[in-house]
Amino acid sequence: MAERQDWGRHIALPPIRREEHCGQVVRCFAERAHSLYALFEQGLQANPAGDAVVFNGARQSYAALAARISEISAVLAARGVGKADRVAALLPNRADYVALIFAIARLGAILVPLNIREAAPELAHVLNDSGARLLVFDATLAPGLPAEAATPQLETRLSIEDLVTACCSGTAAPVADVAEDDVALLLYTSGTTGLPKGAMLTHCNVVHSVMHYQLAMAIGPADRSILAVPISHVTGLVALVATIIGAGATLIIMPEFKADRFLELAASERMTHSLIVPAMFSLCMLQPAMDRVDLSPWRIAGYGGAIMPAVTIEAIARRLPGLQLMNCYGATETCSPAVLMPPAYTAARSTQVGLAVPCGEIAIMDAHGRELPPGEAGEIWIAGPMVAKAYWNNAAATAQEFTGGFWRSGDVGICDDEGFISVIDRIKDVINRGGYKVFASEVENVLLAYPGVVEAAVVPVPCPVLGERVHAHLVTEAQIAPETLAAHCRAHLADYKQPEHFHFAAALPRNANGKVLKRELRDQLAG
Repeated sequence: MAERQDWGRHIALPPIRREEHCGQVVRCFAERAHSLYALFEQGLQANPAGDAVVFNGARQSYAALAARISEISAVLAARGVGKADRVAALLPNRADYVALIFAIARLGAILVPLNIREAAPELAHVLNDSGARLLVFDATLAPGLPAEAATPQLETRLSIEDLVTACCSGTAAPVADVAEDDVALLLYTSGTTGLPKGAMLTHCNVVHSVMHYQLAMAIGPADRSILAVPISHVTGLVALVATIIGAGATLIIMPEFKADRFLELAASERMTHSLIVPAMFSLCMLQPAMDRVDLSPWRIAGYGGAIMPAVTIEAIARRLPGLQLMNCYGATETCSPAVLMPPAYTAARSTQVGLAVPCGEIAIMDAHGRELPPGEAGEIWIAGPMVAKAYWNNAAATAQEFTGGFWRSGDVGICDDEGFISVIDRIKDVINRGGYKVFASEVENVLLAYPGVVEAAVVPVPCPVLGERVHAHLVTEAQIAPETLAAHCRAHLADYKQPEHFHFAAALPRNANGKVLKRELRDQLAG
């Protein structure tokens, strides 16, 4: 049997000890910042004169960001915001969003990020469920806000423009004294099934996730990272804003991702670090600028949320030989990373997501809550100091998804005898064709290996005889005959796994976080 690996074999780890947090004993970094706001203070101390935020060409030093945070916290305090109050934010990616995040943390209040693509009823649900007392919103988004009668507990609606105008050099609000297990962020899941649930992310959760990224990616003050995903998502908020600012590095903010603009900005700002979804990488690889601009400073790129095709990994290695790729697997409930792939293994283990983060623990469990041996497929359970304490105001969902200190991911996975994790599929997305289980990701991997296939999503089609049949949705560079793809699948898949139909489209439907909405694809077929 091969020797089991962990992150201690790949990087130098600081001391780790066991501690009790939120009723569970977990492995923790012995030396760490104690809060989200302390992460900012750490970055400020490391690089006071350096660029903290770059947005639309404007640069803000850490010292200037500190002043803006102080001013915003004073305005919020004057509006009655204090410790444990929920402050919602409906904002696109912009520089003042970063200052608002840390201003809220300075007061010991709880940030509730809202997705700018949500409709008014969806926004009302989150505002009401969270009990937010103040909403900060972008003025351009005002027409989409729910009616005041729909959010009776919301005391104040304040545009970010008015908030910034109200800032002055008056008396700063004091830094609140918070406990590590106090909630720092209330992030609502995307709600692909049922109403969104609010994951209660503590200061301890955020700090450990930040340290996991910083250690695994060797992030320091000299790094420059482009934020091209929504700040309102756990990736933007924790993996990028908190991680980069906590390191004293530079955060370059894009209002929205555009592949050609991303590459131009990466070259002009000498980007060293990124964290984007594989679809963004695929779009970048199709841009003429990929061969034209100087991307040599780009040293490490994290990706997650979907499969990175092996052919894309190979193409990146040819075009950017100095770039290290790191698969990042996590969720809102795990405060972003739960599993990270050491870059040296990315190409050879392209179908796996990596090793459990240094302070984390992964268990592969059967339907009866029993741990499975290496090589067997079961549900991925995740524990550690980065796992949310519970769902806000939802005891039933908490009891269902949190068990014995573990969060039940709903993903089917395998742990091999070396400790590397594979994510096979969502439990609810496994296709049952005549009693045979078909993991969509296996079929998608085969399709993505065919030249010219850019994206693939496999979903079930209801069948009165077999229960479900296999259907593939594809995005391709050029036209590919269905019979050609069918022959390719016959050569690589068992007969019951082969797609019986192929649908070609210009793009796959995605949510704001970049994940493919398979529910919409299934609905299209049902319609």
